[in-house]
Amino acid sequence: MPEKKTVLKVPSRRHWPRGISILHEDKDILVINKVSGLLTMGTDKIKENTAYYLLQDFVRKGNSKSKNRIYIVHRLDRDTSGIILFAKTPKAKHYLQDNWHSFSKTYYAIVHGVMKEKEGLISSYLEEDSTFKMHSTNNENKGKLARTGYKVIQETELYSLLEVALLTGRKNQIRVHLADKGNAVYADKRYGVKEKGKLALHAAKLSITHPHSKLSMTFEAKLPDYFSELMKAAKP
Repeated sequence: MPEKKTVLKVPSRRHWPRGISILHEDKDILVINKVSGLLTMGTDKIKENTAYYLLQDFVRKGNSKSKNRIYIVHRLDRDTSGIILFAKTPKAKHYLQDNWHSFSKTYYAIVHGVMKEKEGLISSYLEEDSTFKMHSTNNENKGKLARTGYKVIQETELYSLLEVALLTGRKNQIRVHLADKGNAVYADKRYGVKEKGKLALHAAKLSITHPHSKLSMTFEAKLPDYFSELMKAAKP
């Protein structure tokens, strides 16, 4: 019988770091919902305004000498909103990363146009060029296999709302694959067209096996309001 996990009481909203909602916390993991525009971790130019930096301070409760810390398990693109999972011990991090391929990840995306096929699987090898932009290739020696499942949930003459299954975890995978289909994600300035608005890509659901208790756990983050606003505005 799996050991029951210890769930910590989630602090009130007024104590949450800006741009972050706490979905779950226990002694092994911390699960959040981040807004579009917030980096997962720092870059050469941005050090402090990241989910990692803000949550590191959060678990230390403002005490810089605290031994509490978090560990990065995976990342979301800066402009992608939704669920990110952090580990709170090295052991939990290694377990989650080693088993990441077996966990279920569901995204929602609004793309330009109407999908010719309402449900399908996109598969290609992805390679990165000298500008750090990802491209699909059929050459398995140049790229890494990427597989993306999708299903149309709602559509208008201008846009389609998709439920997306991330079957592998390559950089920018969903954005590249949907652009390859001729249906780029809304406001994807890198792989689509330059337009005003937030990138309409959201990590909505994550199912894992807990690193300590081995219980199955599912976390969900509701769609940002701009998803429904965009679809309503596109109706004739």
